[in-house]
Amino acid sequence: MTAHSPAARLRRAAVAGVVFAGLAVAGTGCGADPDEGTNGVGKLSAGQIEGKAKAAAGAASSVHLSGTLVSSGKTFTLDMRLGKEGGSGEVKSKEDTFQLLRVGDQLYLKASAAFWGTSEAAGKLGDKYVKVPESDPTYKQFRGFTDMHVLLDGLLGLDGKLAKGDYTKVGPTRAVQVTADKGKGGKLAVSLEGTPYPLRMERAGGAGTVDLSDWGQPVQLDPPPADQTLDYGSQLPTTKEPGSGSPAPAPTGKGSGQGSNPTG
Repeated sequence: MTAHSPAARLRRAAVAGVVFAGLAVAGTGCGADPDEGTNGVGKLSAGQIEGKAKAAAGAASSVHLSGTLVSSGKTFTLDMRLGKEGGSGEVKSKEDTFQLLRVGDQLYLKASAAFWGTSEAAGKLGDKYVKVPESDPTYKQFRGFTDMHVLLDGLLGLDGKLAKGDYTKVGPTRAVQVTADKGKGGKLAVSLEGTPYPLRMERAGGAGTVDLSDWGQPVQLDPPPADQTLDYGSQLPTTKEPGSGSPAPAPTGKGSGQGSNPTG
């Protein structure tokens, strides 16, 4: 019997199969496509990725924003759910916590009694939702935090030369980073899965980091119960002086670095 026997042929076939299988596995590991299974935005330039992210955010019906903003050396924690018709959530400083709710044009604000000042009327406002008239300065100060597109326009600005960064994850979602001025002008993480929504914004000059999630999810906006609401008409009791713990107005423009108001 020779090597041409059926047993020999089977042995050669088995060895060849093992070798080819090993080569196939090695080839898959070495040549894996990092964009496989993604939405493809990772293949674009940094400017194109930023443009896709801003377009996706601009077309969205809702978003959940959570994170920090830094203004005049003070840090404020933000947790807002925003839709086309308003928003609700919390803005917290070291001194106070502000519950915000806007339904259409009607803004409601809940803060501690100390925020409203020392008048007799102010003492009744603590831990109640107060209807804020549009003519009151408090309305302008807080409304932006309940306006989805005002916040997004202000938060998503990168300042400086753009570059495409590493692939990363924000929570369970794969993302690609876009940096400005080598990170000094901000960093933006954009989803590689589904719609290329912004997922995390690290603002220029250390002015805070905000996560963006729940894009397009329903946002329930109902006026607070009548027994938890106070209406002082067009004249609110005097609030504390600016800079005493209440946040600056919501971001309204391109991201800014240190030396300027990072939330204005």
